[in-house]
Amino acid sequence: MINIVAKRMWFLTASTIILIVGILSLTFPPHLNLGIDFLSGTGVTVKFVDEVSSSQIENQFTKIGLDSPSIQSMGDNTYFIRTEKLSDFDVENNDSTVSRNDLEKSIEEIDKNAEIIEIESVGTKVAEGTVRNSIVAVSVASFFVMIYVLYAFRRLEKSYRFAFSAVLTLIHDVVLVTGIYALLGHIFGLQVNSVFIVALLTVIGYSVNDTIVIFDRIRENQIKFPDNKYSSNINISINESIIRSLGTSSTTLLVLFSMLILWGSTLREFIVVLILGVVVGTYSSIFIASQFWLFGKKESKKIRIYFFLKKYFI
Repeated sequence: MINIVAKRMWFLTASTIILIVGILSLTFPPHLNLGIDFLSGTGVTVKFVDEVSSSQIENQFTKIGLDSPSIQSMGDNTYFIRTEKLSDFDVENNDSTVSRNDLEKSIEEIDKNAEIIEIESVGTKVAEGTVRNSIVAVSVASFFVMIYVLYAFRRLEKSYRFAFSAVLTLIHDVVLVTGIYALLGHIFGLQVNSVFIVALLTVIGYSVNDTIVIFDRIRENQIKFPDNKYSSNINISINESIIRSLGTSSTTLLVLFSMLILWGSTLREFIVVLILGVVVGTYSSIFIASQFWLFGKKESKKIRIYFFLKKYFI
């Protein structure tokens, strides 16, 4: 049997380091690569037939009065271009003199066989509403997760520990996924848009499901072996569930990677977030969630970071 509890400080330390890196990537420039849903302006997705460089696109857009466009390569000679609002889109505070027709002609001058896959404009109020609704959605989801766990484990002593541990695990997963995604966004041009939020809510659901399975097994073993130490029952519970968790995650990842290969150009952001979420959620449910719960128990209070450092580093 794997003694996961005995090595919990290793797992918590590893998570802390990754969390710090993720938070730093969100705190300092270049931050998240926000999409058109979160920033007002116009987003254009274009697939060129001829080989085209970012500088060519930027020069052509500048000629028609669209200064400093943000250009991201999506692979396969396809580009996402973010610029200011166009004159013929009905959005607030729109004082642009460049029309959609001007934009299309400009793209034709670069490559007459180019295909405009998508073009959309978002106003300032819509963008602000998207940010607000995204925060509310994640907060409400976390709240109802806590309520559900409180109800599911209501018959156990101090069941609120399970609820707070589940929410802490959710925060851990969301920050970790968002931080890693922020780093990948600037390497591979991944954007944070409304699809990202949908994927993040899906990740929350997946993470909770995996965590609840472990917690439910702990609950059963607490009833079955009341004389055991908490740490012993946690080890038993994790070892009983680990094959199931890894098996479920492996099959899910197999499907997601297949989708990424087949439909990566249209669902890339969504699939990447789900892949990150499955990996992080599986890791946290096995190695992190129950450790949060254990830290609230008396026997865990004897263990401090000082002794961990003294044992392994001093």
